[in-house]
Amino acid sequence: MKEPLFGKTLVQLREIVKELNLPKFTANQITDWLYKKDITTIDEMTNLSKKVRELLIEKFDFGLASHKSFQVSADGTKKYLFPTQAGMFIEAAYIPEKSRNTLCVSAQVGCRMGCRFCMTGKQGFQGNLTAGEILNQIRSLPERDKLTNIVYMGMGEPFDNLQNVLQSFEILISDWGFAISPRRITVSTIGIIPAIIKFLEESECHLAISLHSPFVEERRILMPVESSNPLEKVLETIKKYDIGKQRRVSFEYIMFKGLNDTSRHVKQLARILNGIRCRINLIRFHPIPDSPYKSPDDLTIEKFMSGLNKKGIRTTLRASRGQDISAACGLLSTKGFE
Repeated sequence: MKEPLFGKTLVQLREIVKELNLPKFTANQITDWLYKKDITTIDEMTNLSKKVRELLIEKFDFGLASHKSFQVSADGTKKYLFPTQAGMFIEAAYIPEKSRNTLCVSAQVGCRMGCRFCMTGKQGFQGNLTAGEILNQIRSLPERDKLTNIVYMGMGEPFDNLQNVLQSFEILISDWGFAISPRRITVSTIGIIPAIIKFLEESECHLAISLHSPFVEERRILMPVESSNPLEKVLETIKKYDIGKQRRVSFEYIMFKGLNDTSRHVKQLARILNGIRCRINLIRFHPIPDSPYKSPDDLTIEKFMSGLNKKGIRTTLRASRGQDISAACGLLSTKGFE
């Protein structure tokens, strides 16, 4: 299998050009074709000589892959099935709204984190996506010209595939790449502390932390990562970097009936988040097979949200989009396409 060019950084392309004994400026020409132009083959790179194109084609593929299938929700959300180089599949969800159009991209095939409420976690871990495979979900999206925001909240834990995720950021943000503002990009993590530190030091993108309970034992039941990366240490890291000054930090909080939806939880959230400029995004739990959990009723959610807002923590309820096609939070698994 030939190596793809799409997903390479300018530095990597300069190395390739050097190995092929081509002029140094050829790397800049290639990045322009990869990330600025609407082409899909190396042969379309017409400011490269035919000899250079033939040399590249001999060793490389362009590296794009169209979606193999898609589903459309009653609310307009679209879920796309993309192939990987290893012959597996991942999903990306496109969410159109009045003021923004968001793409939820995947970073892994499956996930190894084992969160009890997530269909991707039930799928297990099958592999990391390359930077090119992450970016392909954006570049090959039929609605890419309408896209305003990108969230790394699809299949997998982005910080369990940190290097490829950071490489995808570099290509998205750089002037020689897609030149997208980092303020348009958010990455969601369950809280892998060494990766959070590297992310904060090397990226300017927004950060979202999956919280789901402010109490250690409850969170450990929901999210085994609590044992190795305690929420207390995650919050200490965020406070150390004071990221609320430069970028947005938010906390994702899936609501579970009778488990994490009480006034006691409101008080504890206000205590542990004290001193962090942040917001909380409440999310209804979306049922998955063989799960004991349920979502609270609307009145309970409203009361919970009101309680947090009164504590001075900006709290909103995320609309459940694409639930009928298993595109909502926690439902991505590719099973809907089988």
